[in-house]
Amino acid sequence: MTTAASCQIIPGLDLPAGRWHGPIWLTDWPLAEPGHYRACIAAFADSGLWPVLVPQDERFAANGEDWIDDRERLAPAVREVPGIDAGETLARWWDPFCCSAGVGCLRPYGSLFPGLARRSTLRVDPFAEAGNTGSILARRGSYRLGLVAVERPADVPAALGWTGMIKSTDQVAALSAVLRSWEERFGATLIVLGFDELELSVAAPPRLQSRALVVAAEHRAFSVRTFSGQPGNLREYAAGLVHRRHWRFSWD
Repeated sequence: MTTAASCQIIPGLDLPAGRWHGPIWLTDWPLAEPGHYRACIAAFADSGLWPVLVPQDERFAANGEDWIDDRERLAPAVREVPGIDAGETLARWWDPFCCSAGVGCLRPYGSLFPGLARRSTLRVDPFAEAGNTGSILARRGSYRLGLVAVERPADVPAALGWTGMIKSTDQVAALSAVLRSWEERFGATLIVLGFDELELSVAAPPRLQSRALVVAAEHRAFSVRTFSGQPGNLREYAAGLVHRRHWRFSWD
């Protein structure tokens, strides 16, 4: 195991001091050089360590960073991901009773989940988009750098046993299955993992309102709390997804 003193967890790349917290390696302090994030993405094919930006949050210290669960169930959680259907998962999470004013907020849909949106055409390399978006975020905010051993970015929550969405569900493998589906259909790549939030860069966002509307339904099923914090109904939410290359979800 690499120690904090060596800063060579990725060969040939000098990173700030850090240490392992169960299955995730974290820098001790926020990144001072945003380019480190892009460099870690460039090295992913060889290192097998996917980088995530971890926002500064006092709840980490208050909980002893207990948001990471490294018990023996972690490996099985990752192995379960390929067998989980993203469409069935989101249909199960679709809750028609979470609208404060009845089902009006779900228009044009109702009590039934409309199904998955069609795949978008990729025009930008997803990893390049993730590197650019992540570097911009790191430059503007205060983030530590985390590294997780996974085959693909979507598997990070399952690999960590991430409990950020525990207020809504404890099905972390299903969460990663949805992220895999978004990777494949929209080039949506995990770049930020916080105490109870995650953010994705999106290389192929919907370009038409009609496509964005179905994606909006997926977002709403994935995180009702995120949708509930937005004004209007699904049509209005969808308008903000057209050409949008950055998706954020919260379960606070």
